Amino acid sequence: MPEASASPPPRLVISLATYNEAENVEPLVAGIRDFAPDASILIIDDNSPDGTGAIAERLAGTLKDVAVIHRAGKLGLGTATLEAMAYAIRNGFDYLLNMDADFSHPPRFIPALRAGMADHDVMIGSRYVPGGGVEGEFNLKRKFMSTGINMYARTFLGLKTRDNSGAFRCYRVSKLAQIDFTKVRSRGYSFQEEILFWCRQVGCRFGETPILFENRRAGMSKINSREAAAALWIIFRLGLGRLLGRV
Repeated sequence: MPEASASPPPRLVISLATYNEAENVEPLVAGIRDFAPDASILIIDDNSPDGTGAIAERLAGTLKDVAVIHRAGKLGLGTATLEAMAYAIRNGFDYLLNMDADFSHPPRFIPALRAGMADHDVMIGSRYVPGGGVEGEFNLKRKFMSTGINMYARTFLGLKTRDNSGAFRCYRVSKLAQIDFTKVRSRGYSFQEEILFWCRQVGCRFGETPILFENRRAGMSKINSREAAAALWIIFRLGLGRLLGRV
């Protein structure tokens, strides 16, 4: 009897939401290729005035399995991630791995996230599990916002995971397809907590693997106190709806 052929590995697409990442996007794509040579890469650019979109277009024209979506303006990280999720569903990928485009999420952690998907539906690159942390300076204001929002999300949303505000994650696309994205209200950084809530609602199994978050190599950070306040409000509304049985 002939031996059964090995099943192909799960198809992975890695999404990068970009706004003014001209100095980072090309070396980041190269770094991703080092640790996930079989992955497709999707760059979603919000009409960056620094020319990021043109660089992404050049990469898509010269490299295999790199695609670009150009958007009309700065529409927010949440909507960019939703667009990546819709792309992954539409194109039949098995996994969607999302990461920041500024090198704060080092590509060397991609293999651990992929490996964890054997037993989970969402794998989170976590700063707050043993072995995880932050490299370089992480000012007290950002640390307070991050740890505070994570505690708040666990309390109100019933999440057991420790890092609910980071974007370095891998999702099982078949589970994402079960989510009604029209219910998602977040447009900015509060999207990270909200999408975990909706993943929980469709029965996702969560896992975390330690990462070392690094300060961006070039450009300016885009998170601010307004985004943190929006996250608190959205988490409160979702948590209240959960307690009242309305979601």
